[in-house]
Amino acid sequence: MLDTYTLQTGTGFWDPVVWIVVFLVAFLIALTIWLLGEKDYRHGTQQVKPFLSGNVEPEKAEVHMRAGNLYWGFTEAMKGYYSRLVPLHTGVLNDYVLWFLGVMALVFVIVGVVA
Repeated sequence: MLDTYTLQTGTGFWDPVVWIVVFLVAFLIALTIWLLGEKDYRHGTQQVKPFLSGNVEPEKAEVHMRAGNLYWGFTEAMKGYYSRLVPLHTGVLNDYVLWFLGVMALVFVIVGVVA
């Protein structure tokens, strides 16, 4: 007899009752872990500050690192590539669409010749 509560497919099955039970069990496990957690955490106290080995936290502006400094080695190593590529980036969407269409046409030509 065909079970009307299970959707049989060619690659697996979908039983909503089993999935609801699985989600309930997962929720109960997560709730238990959460309830066993620390109870003495308080917002707005010293607990919310990062631990910096006893040092005072510096201002955000003092520790901000610009992307130019962060990627300096990469951009310096690729300077020859970037010196040719940057002038091609005009910021105009039409130019980017034209580049996309040109590259796609080239790909279709290459695929057509090889195939």
